[in-house]
Amino acid sequence: MMLNLIMNEWIKLFSRSGTIIMVELFVFMIFGIAGISMYDEIKYPPKENNHWKAELKLQIEHDQDQLMELGNINDNKKMNFERKIAINEYKIARNIEPSAKLHVWDFVRLSGELIRLIGIYVIIIAAGIVSAEFSWGTIKLLAIRPIKRSKILLSKYLTVLLFGLVLSATLLILSTIIGIVLFGFPDGEVFHLAYYNGNVIERNIVGQLILEYILNSVDLLMIATMAFMISAIFRNSNLAIGLSVFSLFMGKAITVLFAEKFNWLKYFLFANTDLSVYIDGVPLVEGMTLSFSMYMLCIYLGVFLVLSILFFSKRDIY
Repeated sequence: MMLNLIMNEWIKLFSRSGTIIMVELFVFMIFGIAGISMYDEIKYPPKENNHWKAELKLQIEHDQDQLMELGNINDNKKMNFERKIAINEYKIARNIEPSAKLHVWDFVRLSGELIRLIGIYVIIIAAGIVSAEFSWGTIKLLAIRPIKRSKILLSKYLTVLLFGLVLSATLLILSTIIGIVLFGFPDGEVFHLAYYNGNVIERNIVGQLILEYILNSVDLLMIATMAFMISAIFRNSNLAIGLSVFSLFMGKAITVLFAEKFNWLKYFLFANTDLSVYIDGVPLVEGMTLSFSMYMLCIYLGVFLVLSILFFSKRDIY
């Protein structure tokens, strides 16, 4: 039954011209990034940098000075400088020269910036998938069917998530194919250098990129769920889109701005959406852990969904 409901929502979603236009624009953007990158490679041919070690040593000295100035305050900033210093020292010690030529994995990482665009798309779909039924009056046709309202709402939510998942997979696969065709593979073996538990470790670049795509989609999941909740409660897609897009672009920035001053911000949603800091980076608020962030995300997700179901199930639609 649930599968049939999701298939029905999927068909309705792609019967709208707006959805088709969004997908076409999304694919065009991937090719656009590839075209611009290729143009830069041709116009400005990559050159070998014989002074890269000297430049890294200067960067290390600068970061060490910054680290000394911090003193005993702001442990998170200290950890960030320690991370940069350790990685640069590792590159020098292992003679890991930065690649001058763009290759497929560089392009896949560059294309990963489009996950933000996927976020906007998913917000628009999540905001309209419920409120549009009320605007068009088609919600009455759904309500007279012998199906619980909670199942109807859940099928819409899963359709939104499926839409985001399909776009994310499309981005990863298409950018990989384009990257191979236009830029080829790197000359030698490429690793991602991560800083974990005070040590620099080499990670397989393909596995790292897949992990980055997955972790960067957590923001997408939470914002889409929030947009879905606002739409279900207020039946207003414009309000849901406005608040959610603002949160997508400003939530993290506001958190970073005040994280140093207020420890309680670790309970704020956007302090926990970037899980990548636990595998390669520094958490926003001192003392935060991966298990804590996952726990907080589950709480927010549960609250958003429970409120959506409660308001949608109790609302008079006749």
